[in-house]
Amino acid sequence: MFKYYLGLDIGSISTKGVIIDENNKIVAQSYLWTEGNPIGAVKNVLEELKKCLEGEYKIVGVGTTGSARELIGTILKASVVKNEITAHAIGTLSFYKDVKTIFEIGGQDSKIIIIDNGVIVDYAMNTLCAAGTGSFLSSQAKRLGIPVEEFGDYALRSKNAVKIAGRCTVFAESDLVHKIQIGHSKEDIIAGLCESIVNNYLNNVGKGKHIEAPIVFQGGVSKNVGVVKAFEKITGEKIIVNDNSHLMGAIGIAIIARNNGKEIEFDFSVKDLKFETHGVDCNGCPNKCEIVCVLKEGELLDLWGNRCEIGRERAFENYKKSN
Repeated sequence: MFKYYLGLDIGSISTKGVIIDENNKIVAQSYLWTEGNPIGAVKNVLEELKKCLEGEYKIVGVGTTGSARELIGTILKASVVKNEITAHAIGTLSFYKDVKTIFEIGGQDSKIIIIDNGVIVDYAMNTLCAAGTGSFLSSQAKRLGIPVEEFGDYALRSKNAVKIAGRCTVFAESDLVHKIQIGHSKEDIIAGLCESIVNNYLNNVGKGKHIEAPIVFQGGVSKNVGVVKAFEKITGEKIIVNDNSHLMGAIGIAIIARNNGKEIEFDFSVKDLKFETHGVDCNGCPNKCEIVCVLKEGELLDLWGNRCEIGRERAFENYKKSN
């Protein structure tokens, strides 16, 4: 019987899942849109992953990462729950042991990780501004009437990338409209957008960081060859993009679950259970905590957000009164 390990990276835009074997080989993978429903997205990912598995096996380790890692970790009774920085670093090091810099640009945020001899020594994240992220690219693609999947090809055909103000989404959109109105080609505008994304990233997320090759670029935006080319042009370095760059967080957390050493018994039937979340306010003390209750088939599974035990008790009492 095969022993497998499940890794889930639940982000605001997309949810990624992989199943690896004891040698870190990927035996199943899934990438779906979160669509504001992380529980529903995870259920769909688990359905896809299960379809890919054959023979006799058991899932003995489960790890969650990403913005909804605590919620999904509670629901799945995950053996490990870790932040994205750790998961992405471990996943990348499994492919590139000598990596020194990791660029990551996702749907709504971005991060940089600096590694020295396999150890994270510095990092930074930008979760406050959407300029330069996947959602930004998607909105500009709609404005230009071009599928975002073709953005990179347009950028590569550019003869002269125009300068686009990329420090802010609003300013970038205004500048893009102006460039369209005065007659610049779509190819040059898109190439300019790619370069503005890179400059914005390096001047914000990468500000003050010691960027050194080998550099690995990951996240959904890493699939845009125009942005990859812009990174190479501006940094003067070769940018490595793995075929599984969009899954690296899920791969990393699956490896962490494997290395954890504590085996669990995971059952795919969990995807058929009904899970709900409810927000309740606690007025038991001046903290006035906002608490999230997670229910499994109507029974309280867990809750968080309370700063004291009063909050835990009051939250459940308030939930029962309101239902």
